Amino acid sequence: MAIEIDKIRNVGVVGHGGVGKTSLVESLLFAAGALTRLGKVDDGTTTTDWDPDEVRRKISINTAVAYCDWKGHRVNLVDTPGYGDFIPDARAGLRVVEAALVVVDAVAGVQVQTEKVWKFATDYELPRAIVINRLDRERGDFFRTLESITRRLKGRVVPIQIPVGEEGGFRGAVDLVKMKAVTYADGKATEGDIPADLADRAREYREKLVEAAAETDDDLLAKYLEEGALEEAEMLQALRAGIGAGKIVPVVCASAAKTIGALPLLDLIMHEFPSPADRKEVAGTDTKTKQPATRAVEAKAPPAVLVFKTLTDPHIGKLSVFRVFTGTVRSDSTLLNPSHGTKERMGHTAWLQGKTQKNVDSLGPGEIGVVMKLKETLTGDTLSDEAHPFELPRITFPEPAISFAIQPKTRGDEDKISSALKHIAEEDPTVHYHFDPETKQLLVSGLGNLHVEMVVERMKRKYNVDVSLLPPRIPYKETVKGRAEGQGKYKKQTGGRGQYGDTWLRVEPLPRGGGFEFVDDIFGGAVPRNFIPSVEKGVRECMKKGILAGYPVVDLKVTLYDGSYHDVDSSDMAFQIAASMGLQKVFVDAHPILLEPVMTVEITCPSDTAGDVIGDLNSRRGRILGMEPAGETAVVRASAPMSEMLSYEPSLRSMTGGRGGYSMEFSHYEEVPGFIADKVIKESKAEKEKTEKH
Repeated sequence: MAIEIDKIRNVGVVGHGGVGKTSLVESLLFAAGALTRLGKVDDGTTTTDWDPDEVRRKISINTAVAYCDWKGHRVNLVDTPGYGDFIPDARAGLRVVEAALVVVDAVAGVQVQTEKVWKFATDYELPRAIVINRLDRERGDFFRTLESITRRLKGRVVPIQIPVGEEGGFRGAVDLVKMKAVTYADGKATEGDIPADLADRAREYREKLVEAAAETDDDLLAKYLEEGALEEAEMLQALRAGIGAGKIVPVVCASAAKTIGALPLLDLIMHEFPSPADRKEVAGTDTKTKQPATRAVEAKAPPAVLVFKTLTDPHIGKLSVFRVFTGTVRSDSTLLNPSHGTKERMGHTAWLQGKTQKNVDSLGPGEIGVVMKLKETLTGDTLSDEAHPFELPRITFPEPAISFAIQPKTRGDEDKISSALKHIAEEDPTVHYHFDPETKQLLVSGLGNLHVEMVVERMKRKYNVDVSLLPPRIPYKETVKGRAEGQGKYKKQTGGRGQYGDTWLRVEPLPRGGGFEFVDDIFGGAVPRNFIPSVEKGVRECMKKGILAGYPVVDLKVTLYDGSYHDVDSSDMAFQIAASMGLQKVFVDAHPILLEPVMTVEITCPSDTAGDVIGDLNSRRGRILGMEPAGETAVVRASAPMSEMLSYEPSLRSMTGGRGGYSMEFSHYEEVPGFIADKVIKESKAEKEKTEKH
């Protein structure tokens, strides 16, 4: 039986890593009676941190869903990761909710990822409330944290509670709407008068709350300015409208570990946050007409659901977590995936409580559920009614920032590696992998070092594949700057027929990106026509293997201008070898150089760190292409050699206190400075000798 749409509240719980989001979700579930005992992150017993990697590391890595019923309402809580390498999951989680709880640590205040998730919530135009958590901690300070919030987060932020007690003595909060104190002891909440030492402060913040409520409506503001007060009912109505419309961001007090603040927070979610019914309709694309379209948010409308999380398990298979935006989804129904053009059978649909599933016959608009073993559907895909195909806007994920090469520790595991990476990339759209034919390496890319390390750990734990991580090889190239010519002659006489090939080659450079050009300039049959393709083949094979340091040769023009042959001993193979020998000899005389890939880099960083970022790029042989200030942040554009950027991510994190991000893409090839080229050539030769010994 689907739940009434106006009784549903979908809430994303977001914030920086380690601020207690998972503990807050646990606290809300416990307070609502959905749990009989309070789990703890340190014990690995929480509902939403159930993945073995999360339990071991004591951090959230995946978005997880849990629900509770509160005063006739269904509250779906979407618990999201807060560490930088996993923050895209928070964006995906916020895509399917109507409101967000932004959790801020009472000791640390607003941190890097707080600002990022705040921006995600702003992008999705979500109403939100701020929970100042861990007020029972040493140096936990509500008012100092509030100052950090108002300084760094944009919006009309106003407390609707202030704390009773501080640090170890924190025991509750003053409700600034009712002007009553709610304190907690032995798991029970007691409402009473405001302690005398808080009376003045409570009046001061009550006044700020009334003022914020009045500002949501012009008529109300005029009345407030004229009379200096509002009736409680008027204020409450204005507050609700202001919070629901995102014009006001309420701030509340909490200690998730002690379940202080959970009950009023559940009431706030129920009363102030919008239901899915408030959306009225959802926008998307009618895939029949390829035109923008809308669908009514109604149970009888054609179904359209968005998959926002994919989990894979070697034993169970694929789990797809989805949100129903319109219509009703029934178990065993068939829906269309318009982006792949495939049909998917929904099988058993279920509600999710962490890792526990509760099968249900149907899910209505606004509900969040899970289904097993969809064949083609991945994170970000829409499933819709076949007769009314409709695609919801996709979730956008950032491109990977860092790559590592991986190699199996056990021979013969190559196929298992590909299969494991395929499943992991299905689970996490920010993991990319590909085989680089130039460097002969399998590269895995992610958002940071920790992210790629987690991929390796999952491969071992889930798919029994053990691999080593190596820095990727730089795909250097070789070319020449000068012109030279000379002979390549291959003569071998053994018993019977010998081998004879004789070529005279001229090499010269082509413009950068010119590739390869072979010119046949033979006159008078010095080299017979049938052997000329063999000469070109020998040149190409030699270029592929490299001459200077074993890297492919590019941007080269090779002219065959003379040679000789033997009626009996000349062969295709002899001319291939002669051409290869000739090129190796002539190449060295034509001022050979190494080329390196140069990347275009775009860095976003706090304005006050832009100088450090530019200085660091200069030290990496980078060229600054421009800088644009963007409020408190700056965007720096530069070009820099790939070899200098392999270790950039941890350096940027250190320079910007974790607040910087960057994207990088290939631009062009440039000559490697002589002293660096010498080092690369020396290392390459040493590696070749080592390989040959083995």
